[in-house]
Amino acid sequence: MTEDARDEVDRLVAAWRAERPDLDVEPLQVLSRVSRLAKHLDRARRAAFAEHDLEPWEFDVLTALRRAGKPYELSPGALLRATLVTSGTMTNRIDRLAQAGLVRRRPDPEDRRGVLVSLTDPGLARVDAAFDDLLRRERELLSGLETADQRTLASLLRMLLTPFDSPL
Repeated sequence: MTEDARDEVDRLVAAWRAERPDLDVEPLQVLSRVSRLAKHLDRARRAAFAEHDLEPWEFDVLTALRRAGKPYELSPGALLRATLVTSGTMTNRIDRLAQAGLVRRRPDPEDRRGVLVSLTDPGLARVDAAFDDLLRRERELLSGLETADQRTLASLLRMLLTPFDSPL
């Protein structure tokens, strides 16, 4: 490997190997890179959302509704499961999104006590534009890899993540 091809992780691994030759620092080769990439991805996501006047949590709720398909609505309970937040947090988020005109509540016709949360037209337009921008930025992050390499990396990461994503 040439000096130009070395990254910050190569430098920190080399330093740890010199300082602690008694330790196997090989996990740093993968996980430090994943961690650093996650920081770059977080910056790209926040920039995409900010460009469309959205916070990450707003994007999460709006995309959960968008993925539900027409009529782009879910119960608050389904939104809880999709976004992994508490009931109180979700109520607050729905209130704020409704005040911004991005979602609306309506009575659930199948449950007298329930409500459904749906995207408004402005909410749909905003989440679609933000998602388009996010995908453009994510493609830029992956531009150093050929399509086949991206698929290989996705497969390897899936193997690594599957045990963590499995239901308990």
